[in-house]
Amino acid sequence: MSSQDLATLERLQRNGVVTAVATGRSVHSLEKALKAIGFGKGQGFFPIDYVLFSTGSGIMAFPGREIIFQRSLTGSDVRKIMGYFDLHRLDYMVHRAIPHTREFLYRSHGLPNPDFETRLAFHPGDGSPLKGPIRNAEPATQVLAVIPAGANAPELDTIRRNLPDLSVIQATSPLDHKSVWIEVFHKDVSKSKAAAFLAERLSIHRRDSISIGNDYNDEDLLAWSGKGYVVENAPERLRQVYETVGSNNACGMTMAAEKSGWIGN
Repeated sequence: MSSQDLATLERLQRNGVVTAVATGRSVHSLEKALKAIGFGKGQGFFPIDYVLFSTGSGIMAFPGREIIFQRSLTGSDVRKIMGYFDLHRLDYMVHRAIPHTREFLYRSHGLPNPDFETRLAFHPGDGSPLKGPIRNAEPATQVLAVIPAGANAPELDTIRRNLPDLSVIQATSPLDHKSVWIEVFHKDVSKSKAAAFLAERLSIHRRDSISIGNDYNDEDLLAWSGKGYVVENAPERLRQVYETVGSNNACGMTMAAEKSGWIGN
């Protein structure tokens, strides 16, 4: 995040605007990222009021880091998802329920999947391999399948039809930027549903909100908010639908705030 965007967030807060980050990161991953830029616990002040983490599975209030909302898959949901992914030989990870989301079980079907292996390497000691069928799955935050680019796998709409009453979200891998991640959550989990919960809690109408996205897992939030923007490094399909601002490294958030009239340019 640029220094100008941080200054814009501080300015918005001073003007009484509620600021929030919606991310696919878990709490643990979020804390690591904040620490890396000097905003970890006991470090500098991060000018954000709320974080919608794990794609809206939970909401954390800042600066106290109190979790005010959370949703998990049931054990029966987890078994259903695992069975479907096993049927199609998709490699996947099952992340434990909040607040233990960093810990996960995983299954690889033995085919080349460099992005899956990279994600495992990023979380040493947090994952345990699945062996054989699981008859008594525990509740989980999400089940994540990693599909190599160009692999023969069901289309997103097909997966959604076969996993009804669940929230199925597609994202581009943030690791190799080409593999497809299919994330399955509780039916009430998405960035837009978490934002709607927060807006109702704060008595804010959706028309009085703006959002800035960079990938497919932001689509529902972009559509829900009063005005949605995408950064210039977002996929072309999103840039064809939503107004484009600068990249996430080129003050895109500040540009969106200016275009919306929330701050002067």
